[in-house]
Amino acid sequence: MNSNIIAMPVVIPMLVGIITIFFYKSLKWQKIVAGLGATINLIIAFVILQETYLNGMIVLPVGAFPAPFSIVLAADVFGAIMVVLAAIVAFVTLYYSFLTIDKGRESHFYYTLFALQIMGINGAFMTGDIFNLFVFFEILLLSSYALLVLGGEPYQLQEGFKYIILNMISGVVFLIAVAVLYSVVGTLNMADIAVKVAEAPEKGLLTAVGMTFLVVFGMKGALFPMYFWLPRSYFAPPAAIAALFGALLTKVGIYATIRVFTLIFNYDAGFTHYMILLLAGFTMFLGVLGALSQMDFKRILAYHIISQVGYMVMGLGIFTPWAMVGAIFYIIHHILVKSGLFLTAGVASEVLGTTDLRKLGGMAKTNPALAWIFLILGLSLAGVPPFSGFFSKLVLIQAGMEVERWGIVFVSLIVSFLTLFSMMKIWRFAFWGTTPEGVTPLRGKAYWKLLPPAAILMVLTIVIGLNAQFFLKYITVAADQLMNPQIYIKAVLSI
Repeated sequence: MNSNIIAMPVVIPMLVGIITIFFYKSLKWQKIVAGLGATINLIIAFVILQETYLNGMIVLPVGAFPAPFSIVLAADVFGAIMVVLAAIVAFVTLYYSFLTIDKGRESHFYYTLFALQIMGINGAFMTGDIFNLFVFFEILLLSSYALLVLGGEPYQLQEGFKYIILNMISGVVFLIAVAVLYSVVGTLNMADIAVKVAEAPEKGLLTAVGMTFLVVFGMKGALFPMYFWLPRSYFAPPAAIAALFGALLTKVGIYATIRVFTLIFNYDAGFTHYMILLLAGFTMFLGVLGALSQMDFKRILAYHIISQVGYMVMGLGIFTPWAMVGAIFYIIHHILVKSGLFLTAGVASEVLGTTDLRKLGGMAKTNPALAWIFLILGLSLAGVPPFSGFFSKLVLIQAGMEVERWGIVFVSLIVSFLTLFSMMKIWRFAFWGTTPEGVTPLRGKAYWKLLPPAAILMVLTIVIGLNAQFFLKYITVAADQLMNPQIYIKAVLSI
């Protein structure tokens, strides 16, 4: 297959972003272009995944020079899985945007910014160059800044300002880490960096650089103690944007952490990965405590992003093949379920006009379809069988027990029970009981149109749970490639 295909997840949303600018006077054509782009992107993402699974990595040197002298795009199964997940989330959240985003936001280049967001996310998953990882981070962050404050509401502007400042600081630190790394190894190609780092006689400075990357990616991925910015920032925008952010933005940071600490900084796992394991435990436990303290649908879900990120890096911290399977499985599960839950929060807001649990109630009776969608997604997030959350957590717990990491196993089990408790808290206040006096729940055609995006994600968590063995085939190949970095190095440097 022509290796140019791995440029398409970057090129297609870039073209959508450009074309929608020219249709700035026609929201109808903006929607058509954006919808068509999202559909093509989804199809191409599945093609890339199948190709990498069957035939190995796809590598594209962007320019006339071979690696490591040219910028390289590289797709292994892990990267392809992430692109597929991004395409699914983009598709459903864009559909929900068509239904719920107000004309004011749409007329201020909402679909252009949406497309550029996906471009940056896909580029981060596809790049094989550490500096261009920084570049794609900046693209997705710039678009996220605008999406976060689009609408100009005071709370949005307040939280958007904090979000921008913190990410500017992390961007500067990221750039400094890249500069120091380049000064030591003399290359920006990640495969070539891995070779040079492995050959370096003294690794003290390199370990310091690795820890700097951990701080940078930890801030972007909402790891302890760098997660403080997330709950309020993700509460501010409309549900469609919150679903996109909650599903994908932190996962770019987690993807980068996994990529760098399996490919490059893998020589002293006893220190680096043990530190990651400690951060995982604190992240999941403190995140779930934050969720338990909230009385708002969206705020609870925002804190659970933090908590669930801990499970993903738990697999990296354990750093065995089975643990990496669990980490990837959990990323797949969480991206789909978290996006679906934010969309249910959005529908709940449309139904009763708020996400404040104290002002909700009775939706299990008045809106049973929404209740079932939330219940299945919430149980999956908590790890209840037979949904995807159960099997992904089971793999992680098995991996921890195999290497006798009893502390993190215990924390992960406690956090699962607390997650279930918080989901039942939402159920009790929002879906049980009676409808608040003086409020008429949204029903009819306007209500039913809102359900398909979350319903699609609900079906996916059921399908993945009931067919875990099938999905494990792809995930196991992805984990094997991560645990054997020579596969990546050979594929990139032989081009």
